[in-house]
Amino acid sequence: MVADFHLFRSPLGEHVLAVDGSRIYDLPEGTDFSASPELQDLLAGQRRYVTETPLAPPPLRSLSLNVSQGCNMSCSYCYADEGRFGKHSRQMGSLVARKAVDRLLDSVPAGQDAVLGYMGGEPFLNRHLIHEITSYAAEAAQRRGVRLRFSVTTNATLLRDEDAKLLARYPFSVAISLDGGRAENDTRRRVRAGGSAYDKASAGIARLLRPGWRPRHVSIRATVTPASGYLPDLLDDLMGFDVDEVGFAPVLVSPSARDEFAPADFKVFLDQMLACGERCKSAILNRRRYPFSNFETAMQEIARGSHRPYPCGAAAGYASVSAEGQISACHRTIDDPAFAIGNLDAGLDDSRRAQFLSEKHVLRQSPCTTCWARFLCGGGCHHEVAARGRQSCDYIRGWLEFCLSAYAELSSAAQEYFLSPETYFIRDRKGALCQTS
Repeated sequence: MVADFHLFRSPLGEHVLAVDGSRIYDLPEGTDFSASPELQDLLAGQRRYVTETPLAPPPLRSLSLNVSQGCNMSCSYCYADEGRFGKHSRQMGSLVARKAVDRLLDSVPAGQDAVLGYMGGEPFLNRHLIHEITSYAAEAAQRRGVRLRFSVTTNATLLRDEDAKLLARYPFSVAISLDGGRAENDTRRRVRAGGSAYDKASAGIARLLRPGWRPRHVSIRATVTPASGYLPDLLDDLMGFDVDEVGFAPVLVSPSARDEFAPADFKVFLDQMLACGERCKSAILNRRRYPFSNFETAMQEIARGSHRPYPCGAAAGYASVSAEGQISACHRTIDDPAFAIGNLDAGLDDSRRAQFLSEKHVLRQSPCTTCWARFLCGGGCHHEVAARGRQSCDYIRGWLEFCLSAYAELSSAAQEYFLSPETYFIRDRKGALCQTS
């Protein structure tokens, strides 16, 4: 049976989520709505926001360049084979990168936004290209009147002063891969040349966060395996770096079976994620910053009523380019023929994109069509589903159940957090945001 609504509780009482449109309503106490035909009929008559019609391939707005398909590290869980994706290590050349930038900017009208990302492997193994292409892309975007932002995902172990200055000079969002303290991180993240990956990454982060050098946005993404430590403790460790946000991602696809989550592993993961979420919720209620990105992103998505037929922009507004110039639906699917959607010489293959978007629509996925969380989730990561199936559905529903309840509480007790987060949190005498101790 299709779930058109979902009942949930918060400290304020009972609520209902209208699945299509992600609308939340308060319900009067004392009535059993679980089998209420009136509620079903009322919601069934509401406007439909998501139909079975697949998205037509839109113009490209975000493109990532796999500038280095190789890495200076060897992480036990790396789905990308250290960035090689089953082939030999290679680096993107200037001609390929410039073609990619031109392809992106050609699709963006003046006055609109675009994002150019650098991926790997480890992107800063090809730092010369990053410096060259950032300057080239920024100048080209300025001539065209396009508002271009940049992103880079890095292990931070190779960062030099000139890199930090570049990341501060241009509008960069920097995502750093780090899994916790030294013992936790270095168990599964190893530097090929030896030494502590944690120590090297810490030095790189410190370089980025020097006064006057801080990029526009800095985040830490911690990869979680079934053997990872207690997440609330790891979160506190990573918050100590004073970055803009910290988040967790479980391993679903890995060459090492012991690093992959199985359905039974998600119960412990969910319990620990809920503990992290409770800490973040409590901090928000006390107007203290505790930037746990999994929770805060969920709050913002629920607040804006996000409802989507896809989990991400893969093959739609987003694509990724290999070192040789092949275009894939996303950076996790480089060199996978099932996710190929063109090349830089011929351009995007809109027929392949249309087929992909038709096949991946959440209303064409099973068992998504009957799940109440379908338009908040979008069906799950395409790469993970293709490799492992839907292993994490119960976890996703459990996490979203908690987030819906937390949103109901925060939207009542901390409305300003959603309306004006930049002024909501308490600042010290120097104007710095006060963190949760």
